[in-house]
Order: sequence, then C-alpha cells, then structure tokens
Amino acid sequence: MPVTNISKTITPYLQLIRFDRPIGTLLLLWPTLWGLWIAAHGVPPFKYLLIFGLGVFLMRSAGCVVNDIADKDFDGKVTRTKERPLAVNDLPVKNALVFFLVLLLMAASLLIFLNKLAIIIAVIAAFFAITYPFMKRHTYLPQLYLGISFALSIPMAFAQIQNSIPPEAWLLFIANIFWTTAYDTMYAMVDRKDDLKAGIKSTAILFGDLDYIIIAIIQAMMMLVLLLLGLKLEMNSPYYIALVVVVILFIYQNRLLKSRNIANYFKAFLNNNWVGLVLFCGIFFSFAIKSSLGA
Repeated sequence: MPVTNISKTITPYLQLIRFDRPIGTLLLLWPTLWGLWIAAHGVPPFKYLLIFGLGVFLMRSAGCVVNDIADKDFDGKVTRTKERPLAVNDLPVKNALVFFLVLLLMAASLLIFLNKLAIIIAVIAAFFAITYPFMKRHTYLPQLYLGISFALSIPMAFAQIQNSIPPEAWLLFIANIFWTTAYDTMYAMVDRKDDLKAGIKSTAILFGDLDYIIIAIIQAMMMLVLLLLGLKLEMNSPYYIALVVVVILFIYQNRLLKSRNIANYFKAFLNNNWVGLVLFCGIFFSFAIKSSLGA
C-alpha cells in the first residue's frame, strides 16, 4: 500500500485520540505522577511509572474516541469540533467503536500487573471515563464528573504502592477534582455559544457571567486542600514555593478569562499544563530533600 494511502487510513484514528494534542494526556498524567511520588515517598518503581503512564495514554485515548462517538451528531454544530473525523464522515462509526474496544482491551491488559484494590479503582475509573461524554446531556456538571474520573488515578496509585488509601490520598484526590473542574470549565467556555445552540450542558453555561469568579473560588479551594496536604505530609520548602507559583499562574489565568476573549479562554486552559508541572516539581524536590536528610 502506498505511503499516502497508509497516511490517509491512519490519520482519522490519530485525530480521534487527539494524538496531535497531548494536553489532555498531560493533564491526566500530572496528578497520576503526584500520586505515585507521594505514595512512594519519593521516586516510585519504574515498572509502576511505565504501567500508569501507558494506562493514562490508553484511557485518555479511549475516552476521546467514545466522546466522539457519543457526540457525532453534535460536533458538526460546534466550531471547534466540526472537522472531527466522525463529524465529517471520514471514518465509519463502527470502525471507531472497534478502535475504542481495542484501546479498552489494551488498557485492561495492564490490570494483570496490579493488585486487587488498584484493579477495583481502575474499573471504577473506566466507568467514569466511558460515561462522561453522556453527562453533558443530562447535567450542567460534566466538568465535575470529569474531575472525579481524572482524580481516580490518585487513589489507584496509592492502592498499588501501599495497598491502602490513606487520608493524604483523598486530600490529593479532592484537590485534583477542584483543579479539573476549573480548567475544564475554561475549556467549555470556548464552546459556550455553540453548546447553547446545540443543547449541550456545561459548568461554563451554569456559571454564566460569574464564570471567572467561581473558577477563582474553585482554584482557591484547591490551594487550601494542597496546603493542608503539605502540612500533613510535613513537606519541605520546594512544595510551598510550588504552591506560590501555582497561585501566580491562577491569577494569570483569571486575567485571561476576564478578557472575554475566546482565544484567551483556550490559552488559560492550556496554561494548566504548567500548573501540573510546577506541582510535580514541588513534590519531587520536597521528597528529594527528605531523602537526602534521611527523613
């Protein structure tokens, strides 16, 4: 088969999983790494980094595919999504469904390397990921639902490494729900006008003109939980420096949102990748110092 034909065949599948837009994978990966590092009190075993990293990629990809299958009749009405493969009939729905099942089976194959508690949480997380696309039909809180879906990687990491889920895992879990709800509301703000016409619900529509104020409140709640987490774990200065930097990033995001510019909404959303990285660096270096001091 000529290279051009192979490219034309593969491209719709790559578009389905947003291969050229890794931001979704990164936003799921950061809290997974936070959880692994805290659960291991430092660098976790490489095999867990590999298993959870692959799981993040496969489940995010599967989530994107099922989202496009669920939204195939809506995507064509939204400016940002009108060129997606299923919206323009570049790919049969049955092919997308088979692709989704393959991704799901590949993710499920990783479960053989996990303990019973981690497997139970993984199954629950998969349920949330698969059902998330349908929430926007029935509730104005799909962003909160996505937050739970993304945050479940944290207790799963603790379950695998410690075979238990201590209080600090739940604090990090709650913090991540706040974070995901905030940044996914920014993402929904990009599509708000089109979503209103298409009948799709979101927190961006629910919050209305108070969106940036409510997002700031949610972010403040996230920071309070992270502060409590740091105190509980007796984290070192890098962690608290990271929290200060994150507050600065949130202030910057809020200024972008207040501009009432769609491009800035998306810019604010993308900026959250730096939030995830900064928090990971704070956790990483705090445990590195603890290790060097023999704590």
